Amino acid sequence: MTTNRTKTIRILNDAFRRTWLTGEVLMTPGIGSLSIESQSRIAGAVQTFDAFTADNDPHGEHDFGAVTVDGTKVFWKIDYYAMDMLHGSEDPADPKVTKRVLTIMLAEEY
Repeated sequence: MTTNRTKTIRILNDAFRRTWLTGEVLMTPGIGSLSIESQSRIAGAVQTFDAFTADNDPHGEHDFGAVTVDGTKVFWKIDYYAMDMLHGSEDPADPKVTKRVLTIMLAEEY
């Protein structure tokens, strides 16, 4: 069962992942070692990802995904921090108290 809180988190996560405007995006050293062209294709694949299923999104928050770009398997994950970035957010459904961080990594870096 999806609650209103889960729907709110999903909406906030999707908006952030698609635009990168409401949080911080980090790419691991493995992603950084790829060509700029590959990094760009990976960024596009993460932003347009919509293959959420009960298996890869059991909580319905759209906070994790996997894509394969140029034969490279990539994971992405959204984490929720307090605005001071020192600890986790008390309420990921409230953008006033939550800073979203999207990390994009090679699957082998996970």
